[in-house]
Amino acid sequence: MADSIRRVVTGNDVHGKSVIVTDAPPTSVRSSPQRPGVVINNLWMTDVMPAATAGADDATTAPMALEPKPNGTNFRVVEFPPETDYISKVDSAAAQKAFGDMGAGHALVGGEKPRHPFMHRTKTIDYAIVLSGEIYLVLDKDEVLMKAGEVCIQRATNHAWSNRSDKPAKVAFILIDGDAPASHH
Repeated sequence: MADSIRRVVTGNDVHGKSVIVTDAPPTSVRSSPQRPGVVINNLWMTDVMPAATAGADDATTAPMALEPKPNGTNFRVVEFPPETDYISKVDSAAAQKAFGDMGAGHALVGGEKPRHPFMHRTKTIDYAIVLSGEIYLVLDKDEVLMKAGEVCIQRATNHAWSNRSDKPAKVAFILIDGDAPASHH
């Protein structure tokens, strides 16, 4: 079971004084039967640049999508359980369903058999911060083991995250809409 995440959101009251608007677990949480144990906690989303800093609207009440809206951002924490028990059973249809359910079926790597069934490419710059555990960043030609406290700047490349350990890995992601096409197949 995933650890609860505390989400504190600030704002300003009618007198311009800073206040806590929300102090509670995120309300936008997603899991998928195609990725057993993976839990996605959507923490905040924006849909314009510069980002709106006022108002009480919590954009995470909208359906969760993998990619941010144009000129937007997505901030989330994902818990990846060990995948050794299920990853070999994931076929392209299951991967398509998992990504399709988040509006990103187009992001999956097609053609030749990918190095990981969840290889995908979005038109985003992603800041990934490993919060706990360890996880492999898998690319077309390379891979690297990343541990707690390490960061990745993923720039619209084909990639997947693979937890080959025996403990969960928790990663914070900030996705920023970019200018690259979503796929090069």
